[in-house]
Amino acid sequence: MKLVRDNIPGIINISGKTCEYHFADHDEYLASLYEKMREELDEFIDDPSYEEAADMYEVLRAICDLHSLTMVGVESVALEKRHERGAFYDRIILEKVDEK
Repeated sequence: MKLVRDNIPGIINISGKTCEYHFADHDEYLASLYEKMREELDEFIDDPSYEEAADMYEVLRAICDLHSLTMVGVESVALEKRHERGAFYDRIILEKVDEK
């Protein structure tokens, strides 16, 4: 069992095959989205492409929606954090922080 895009059962039926599926409750859906994000990240690591990045983006949109977060809000906070703290382009790896 795995979470699939909304049109997949119809696509399977059009191809002449049949499939069985169910609609997840909230808890199963959330767990499946997190599992799907891990799967999509692994696929992106193997094949860094627009297609794999788009799959991660679509899963992120669904996760955010489930938590009542808009992508506009996510982008706004990302821009704010980028302005205040920077991005991740300089490849800085923090090794240690000394407490005084």
